[in-house]
Amino acid sequence: MKPDDVRIPDDALSEKFLAATGPGGQNVNKVATACQLRCNVFALGLSPQAYAQLKTIAGSKLTSGGELIITARRYRTQEGNREDARARLAKIIADAQIVQAKRRATRPSRAAKARRVETKKGRGEVKKGRGKVSLD
Repeated sequence: MKPDDVRIPDDALSEKFLAATGPGGQNVNKVATACQLRCNVFALGLSPQAYAQLKTIAGSKLTSGGELIITARRYRTQEGNREDARARLAKIIADAQIVQAKRRATRPSRAAKARRVETKKGRGEVKKGRGKVSLD
C-alpha cells in the first residue's frame, strides 16, 4: 500500500504548534512553527495484524493510550511542517498494512553440507601451510 492511498479520518487527528528549534533567526523565537500531530490509532480501524505491525514500526512514538505522536520541525513554516507530519503518518500507516511473507524453515541439502566441509578442509590446509618453515 502506498502512503497516497491511506485515508485518515479528521476526527482521529489533532495537531498543535510548538516553538521550533534550529535555523530561522529571530522568527524561531516568535512563531510556533513545529507541528505536533497526534493520531488516535484505534479510530483508524486497522486489522489486529496491522495494529501489531504499527506498534513495532512506531516504537516510542506510540503512547500506551493508543496515540501516535509525530513532531515535524523540518521546515520554517507551519504549513510545511503540517504537510510533513501528515506525510510521515501516512507512510507509517501504509508500512504497517503491508503483510509480511511467512518464513518457511529450510535445511541445507546433503551436497551443500559436503561442499561446506570440503571448503573448510581446504582453508585448513592453506592455514596449515602458513606455519614455521623447518630447515631439516
